[in-house]
Amino acid sequence: MILIVDDQRENILPLQKILQLHGLESDAALSGEEALIKILKAPYSLVILDVQMPGMDGFEVMEMMAGSSRTKDIPVIFLSAISKEKKYISRGFETGAVDYITKPVDPDLLIMKVKTFLKLHEQKQELIRIGDILSKEIEIRKEAQDNLEAKVEERTRELLHKNEELELRNHELQQFSWVVSHDLKEPLRKIEMFTKIVRDRYINTPDAQDYINRTLRSADRMGMLITDLLDYSRLSANVVPEVTDLNAIITEVLTDFDYRIEEKQAQVHVENLTTIMGVPGQLRQLFQNLIGNSLKFSREGVPPVITVKGYFVEHKDFDSPQVVPDGPYYRISVKDNGIGFDEKYLDRIFIIFQSLNDRQLYDGTGIGLAIAKKITDRHNGIITAKSTQGEGSEFIMVLPVH
Repeated sequence: MILIVDDQRENILPLQKILQLHGLESDAALSGEEALIKILKAPYSLVILDVQMPGMDGFEVMEMMAGSSRTKDIPVIFLSAISKEKKYISRGFETGAVDYITKPVDPDLLIMKVKTFLKLHEQKQELIRIGDILSKEIEIRKEAQDNLEAKVEERTRELLHKNEELELRNHELQQFSWVVSHDLKEPLRKIEMFTKIVRDRYINTPDAQDYINRTLRSADRMGMLITDLLDYSRLSANVVPEVTDLNAIITEVLTDFDYRIEEKQAQVHVENLTTIMGVPGQLRQLFQNLIGNSLKFSREGVPPVITVKGYFVEHKDFDSPQVVPDGPYYRISVKDNGIGFDEKYLDRIFIIFQSLNDRQLYDGTGIGLAIAKKITDRHNGIITAKSTQGEGSEFIMVLPVH
C-alpha cells in the first residue's frame, strides 16, 4: 500500500489514478498530522509526500518518521510543484528521503521510480526475514554442538557483521536517486557474494538453502532491472542526432549476438537498409532489444528465423501503401518465427514493467519493449507489432529519414 500525502485533494486524485492503472493500491492523507496517524496504524510500503502543507510540513513529517523505529525504514519520495530550489532538495535528502521529484512529472518516470523503490523495500524485508532464519539456525547449532561453541560464536560474529554490512548497503541503495542508478550495482554484487558465502559455508538445512537461493535469484533480477532502468532513464537526455547507417548498426548487433545465434542455429536475413538521421547508440539499443527478443522467445526445437527489412514510404503510417524511392519516412520490419503472443495484449507490451511470458521460463524485466518505444518516440517515430501465438511476431517501426 502506498500513502499519498498532500493538502490538496485535486493533487491526490490524479496520482491515485496513475497508480491504479499499474495495479498499485494507494491511500491518502490531507495533512502531515493525519499522515503520521495512518502510518502508525497501517503497514505502508512507500510514502509520496508533499513538501509545503499548512501546519506540519513534509520535512517535519519525514523527521518524525525517521525518529521512530516503526517508520524509519519506510521509503519516502518528496513530490513538490513549489519547492524546487536546491536548498529544499538538499534538505529533502538530508532528512532521509529516497528521492525528490519536482512537478510537472512524467507519469512513466514516476511509476518507474515507485516500482523500483517498492522492490528495494521488498528486498530489505526479505533480507530481514533471512536474517531471522539465520539467527535461529545458529541457535540450533550452538545447542547441538557444545564442543564447537567457540567456533560457533566466532561464526555468529561474522554473520552479524556481514548482516550489518548488508543492511548498510541496502540503506545506501534507498538513498541514491534514479540518475545514479548504475551505482546500485556494486552493493548488489556484494549482497550476492555474502549470501553465497553464507549459503556455501554455514547453511545445511533445506529450508534455509531455499530462502538463500530465492534471495540470490531476486538479486540477479534486480541487477537486470537496474541495468534496464539506467538504459531507460538515459533516453530522457537530449542528444544531437547524426547521420546513422542502419546497416552498420545491425552488423554490430549481430556481432554481439554471435554466440546466441550459433547456439540456437538461428538464421538472420538482413536486407540492405538505408542511412537516416538518428542517435546511433539509441538505435543500436533498439535493434538489440528487438533481435534479442526474437532469439530469446523462440519455439522449443525450432531454429529461429529472423528477417530485417526496410523501405521508404510517403507517410508516417504503419499501413501507408505508397512505397517511394525517396520518401520522407523509413519503415523497418523485424520478423521472427518464435512463440508469438495474443494480439489482444498489444496495448500492454510497450508499457514499462509489463511482461506476457512466465519469467521463470524467460528472463527479463519487462522494460525492453518500453525502451524500444521510448527510442522510437525520441526519434519522432512510431512502433507497433503483429503476431500470431505459436507462429511468430513482427515489429514494425516508421522513422523519419531526416
